[in-house]
Amino acid sequence: MAFRVHLFYKNGQPFPAHRPVGLRVHISHVELAVEIPVTQEVLQEPNSNVVKVAFTVRKAGRYEITVKLGGLNVAYSPYYKIFQPGMVVPSKTKIVCHFSTLVLTCGQPHTLQIVPRDEYDNPTNNSTSLRDEHNYSLSIHELGPQEEESTGVSFEKSVTSNRQTCQVFLRLTLHSRGCFHACISYQNQPINNGEFDIIVLTAVDEEDEDSPSECHTPEKVKKPKKVYCYVSPKQFSVKEFYLKIIPWRLYTFRVCPGTKFSYLGPDPVHKLLTLVVDDGIQPPVELSCKERNILAATFIRSLHKNIGGSETFQDKVNFFQRELRQVHMKRPHSKVTLKVSRHALLESSLKATRNFSISDWSKNFEVVFQDEEALDWGGPRREWFELICKALFDTTNQLFTRFSDNNQALVHPNPNRPAYLRLKMYEFAGRLVGKCLYESSLGGAYKQLVRARFTRSFLAQIIGLRMHYKYFETDDPEFYKSKVCFILNNDMSEMELVFAEEKYNKSGQLDKVVELMTGGAQTPVTNANKIFYLNLLAQYRLASQVKEEVEHFLKGLNELVPENLLAIFDENELEVMRWFWTVVSSLTQEELARLLQFTTGSSQLPPGGFAALCPSFQIIAAPTHSTLPTAHTCFNQLCLPTYDSYEEVHRMLQLAISEGCEGFGML
Repeated sequence: MAFRVHLFYKNGQPFPAHRPVGLRVHISHVELAVEIPVTQEVLQEPNSNVVKVAFTVRKAGRYEITVKLGGLNVAYSPYYKIFQPGMVVPSKTKIVCHFSTLVLTCGQPHTLQIVPRDEYDNPTNNSTSLRDEHNYSLSIHELGPQEEESTGVSFEKSVTSNRQTCQVFLRLTLHSRGCFHACISYQNQPINNGEFDIIVLTAVDEEDEDSPSECHTPEKVKKPKKVYCYVSPKQFSVKEFYLKIIPWRLYTFRVCPGTKFSYLGPDPVHKLLTLVVDDGIQPPVELSCKERNILAATFIRSLHKNIGGSETFQDKVNFFQRELRQVHMKRPHSKVTLKVSRHALLESSLKATRNFSISDWSKNFEVVFQDEEALDWGGPRREWFELICKALFDTTNQLFTRFSDNNQALVHPNPNRPAYLRLKMYEFAGRLVGKCLYESSLGGAYKQLVRARFTRSFLAQIIGLRMHYKYFETDDPEFYKSKVCFILNNDMSEMELVFAEEKYNKSGQLDKVVELMTGGAQTPVTNANKIFYLNLLAQYRLASQVKEEVEHFLKGLNELVPENLLAIFDENELEVMRWFWTVVSSLTQEELARLLQFTTGSSQLPPGGFAALCPSFQIIAAPTHSTLPTAHTCFNQLCLPTYDSYEEVHRMLQLAISEGCEGFGML
């Protein structure tokens, strides 16, 4: 977008635009309070009194354009311009409160809310897209049967819209019992999250949801087992009974978004519909069951209840914070004084909170630093949170450690902590994280960030997941490349590897040999069991060695944040840094220079590289979600919000460095 400004004296004579009292143009988005970068070019026309002003418009809404000459507004300045959203782009259009699986009842309608968006993610009320219901199509096919066996699915669809809210409502009614896959398209192109599964039950099926389901495991080699499946609010369990009376648990899956179902056709033995359960950690389990649809629907409804009615990250955050406020509703958020010493922060903080009850931890901390007279209107409290996080989670203090010497590496509880660092400190660290989460749920000035980047395996243990070897890839990349990948990619038949781990002391001498399972030192690793070996190795190196530390951390954390609330997330949603570095590795040299300029104010590094930057280059968490990254160029800090996906990180970072690399403050 560009416009021209013609400059004249009062007498009508051309005013040279290059004079010292030159033109200054400021453009901002009124609703978002974001200043937009502009470029100004003096056109070499006969009198050089014309300035071309160019800027990029991506966000729809009202813009303020201020034009000043010599510090004074020109005639009629500021000007206002409204930019309308563009045409609907299917890849940006989304279903609100999206679920990967819907559970419906035969003959009963269900309404889906759709928000049409343009190329730059603006909700659009384009009249054509909202008025013509034929723009939105819905395809449904049954899951399981082969294509030649599949029959048409009977359903009804109607589309209405609301221009004020920029929403489209798709009303859907199915008349067939079963499992189906649906896809919503706009002008024959699938929308962003428009693919999902549908389980349709009859009214009779609805009454049978509370009964255990009898299933068979149609394994390819072994004899199929008769098993029973149970769904509780937290777990999906598969059990068999010895002598018909002694239950034995075969598999347990968490009721969480990470547990995925696949719907197949009848198995060849029992001719029953088949369900595959896969959590990405354990081997997938294949179940054939007469009541497959009821079993799956019971799980899905428990899942939806656990996560607050939506699978999107921001909706889960809102549910988490709302439920956390409810947990502490009866505990007053009155002030409690915390007197600490800046020179012995950790010790004095432990002493000050030693006799605190859960109710005390739920109160509003009023922090007083010894020998300092500042009143706590929020500043000392925020500083205390930042300093105490550094004292606890900085690896120089040895309570936590990194698997490599890289300063950007993730931190993990230290299995070799010094004896003077007691387990009580992990309880305190857990309470501190719980306190930050609770304060953030209150919003506004209470929002606090945990100044630490935990390993994926530690995050997984916090939310109750089992260990598996894939965590090495993010937590200990060198070990993953040197040992894990070698085992995965090579034949184990000629290697003398057993189910045991050698542990060395600081001098590099063998200290002891730890068996990963009973008789592990005599059990060779083969091609058939090497995945099992790697998972046991992950369990030992990432979890068993720090079992006590994690247990005490969780004890403190769960005093303030119930375990069931943490379980609605997966470990990938709690860490966006890997996505960020993946994006950075894909940038061109020009884009890297823009990122550097966006963060530091200069597109060039000093002769000593990043190490010579003063202050050091830092990436810190921003207390926002799905917004543009911001930067404090004076401190060489990049403030990174949370995001739902790698694609969103890529898009937001590209937008920030392409439009904000000239040093404008973007909020």
